[in-house]
Amino acid sequence: MSDNWRTHAKYWSSHYEVHAIDQRNHGKSFHSESFDYEILAQDVVAYMDAHKLDKAIVLGHSMGGKTAMTLALKYPDRVRKLIVADIAPKVYDVREKFSNIIDGLLHLNANIFTSRTLADDTLSAFVSDVGVRQFLLKNLAWTEQRTLKLRCNIEILQHKLTEIGAAPKGVIFEGKTLFLAGRNSDYILENDHTEIQSYFPNTTLNWIPNAGHWLHAENPKAFTAALHDFLS
Repeated sequence: MSDNWRTHAKYWSSHYEVHAIDQRNHGKSFHSESFDYEILAQDVVAYMDAHKLDKAIVLGHSMGGKTAMTLALKYPDRVRKLIVADIAPKVYDVREKFSNIIDGLLHLNANIFTSRTLADDTLSAFVSDVGVRQFLLKNLAWTEQRTLKLRCNIEILQHKLTEIGAAPKGVIFEGKTLFLAGRNSDYILENDHTEIQSYFPNTTLNWIPNAGHWLHAENPKAFTAALHDFLS
């Protein structure tokens, strides 16, 4: 969801033309029963065509990172440089990793809330980490009835966990690539480097200290510094 990048997008807009995109079934984008990484990559290509963007530096985190990888592997001529945050080109058991989050969002979706505090209290029974809850609660938006409703299409996403956990497919991307991993995260492991290089041979893997999976929020200073080093 683009809102997760709001602070970073504002900062980088003084250096680049920035486009922060809501993927389908997220944020303000349309809802659809069709959902896998090839489709999501096609969505980005369609967006770029609509905005007359021939090539772009592409940055994605987690699921967005797999979309970015798929874009680079399937449409390498559209990606100037690739930046992937805390996700590897491998299969993940999303149901195991996110069962509590999925259950919490489904519970939020099934109930009516009139304040974010009440929603947070409810979600805390499923997700104990305050920082993760803050990210998840960004999915709530006010309705005309002054109640809070999820923007993300959790009813569809709960049935697309296999697709979300899938590895990206495509030819090798030869372009300059940066993988950033949270030092406290288990999404990218030391032994994933070989697999990363098999898809992205011109890659650098940097570790962000004092950060887990949400590394761009947990240590934004180190995250931004790593981007500066890569883009300079």
